[in-house]
Amino acid sequence: MSDPRPTRLTWRQLALSCALLVVVVVVAVLLGAIDLGWSRVLAEFWAQLTGGVSPLSEQEAAILWQLRVPRVVLGCLVGGALAISGAAFQGVFRNPLADPYLLGAAAGAGLAATLVVFAVPAAQELVQGWALGPLPLAAFLGALGGVGLTWALGRSAGNGTATLVLAGVAVASFLTAVQTFVQQLNVENLRIIYNWMLGGLGTTGWNEVLLILPYVAVSAAVLCASGRLIDILGVGDEEAAALGLRPARVRLMVLVAASLATAAAVSVSGLIGFVGIVVPHVIRLMVAGSYRVLVPLSLIGGAIFLAGADVVARTVMAPAELPIGVITAFTGAPFFAFVLRATRKGRV
Repeated sequence: MSDPRPTRLTWRQLALSCALLVVVVVVAVLLGAIDLGWSRVLAEFWAQLTGGVSPLSEQEAAILWQLRVPRVVLGCLVGGALAISGAAFQGVFRNPLADPYLLGAAAGAGLAATLVVFAVPAAQELVQGWALGPLPLAAFLGALGGVGLTWALGRSAGNGTATLVLAGVAVASFLTAVQTFVQQLNVENLRIIYNWMLGGLGTTGWNEVLLILPYVAVSAAVLCASGRLIDILGVGDEEAAALGLRPARVRLMVLVAASLATAAAVSVSGLIGFVGIVVPHVIRLMVAGSYRVLVPLSLIGGAIFLAGADVVARTVMAPAELPIGVITAFTGAPFFAFVLRATRKGRV
């Protein structure tokens, strides 16, 4: 019997997902703590396209183009990066509960970023002008270290997927404990790190977007191109090797790309949870296809999810703003419980 699951991304799937992304982005740009008027914002976009007269004041235009638009774009990049890396981790480890946070990538990146903030007080200012600043570099190396520790611990204890998840939890807990210890040694900067850990998409313009765009673009290209290879890994290492694939090399390539995407996202947004596990599962439940379908749709779905969550974070208590990690946790925690229960029953 042939496999009924779709193995290629169709134009209809791509068009529908991109259309939904456009709708969410437009809504996110129109809404905010400061009401610019949706008709005036749309008129501003039309004026920029046609060279007409802007209906916004200079201050309102600055709010739109230097704060709101880059924030929405940043949310799309961060959400897409976390979702696509989560899908990649789930495919490589053949575990539906695996995501960058469970496997220690985000915890390692968070610890490294914390060390940089305390050791290099000017790091926050430096990264805005550097193509490769100390903060994203440290986060990338920390993410690789976290995944490496998880992989080594999991391999030493056994080859089961449950073992890898438990190893990831252990590594993440240890790295988080070290991060907490470092924080206690630097209580004067505790509030900065606390706010960073809750996650957020605050921007100072387009600097953060330009900073992570190359990392996310490269990672997304590699992971989208690796969908077929991830599918082959799912049949087992011996079968994959018989088909001419080198499983270890493929895993290493995917892990590096996924860790790079996670590190780039964490370096500018802090620790935003559940995106990497919720979005791939929603896509999987909707299309139930191979990773050639799941990975690119997770990229778009992650952008949709986090851009929408950010709208809620900055409008539900306006003019105050909720940490976006709180919004994703409210959504993700119940869904995680559902996935855990479904996995136990063999439905996912």
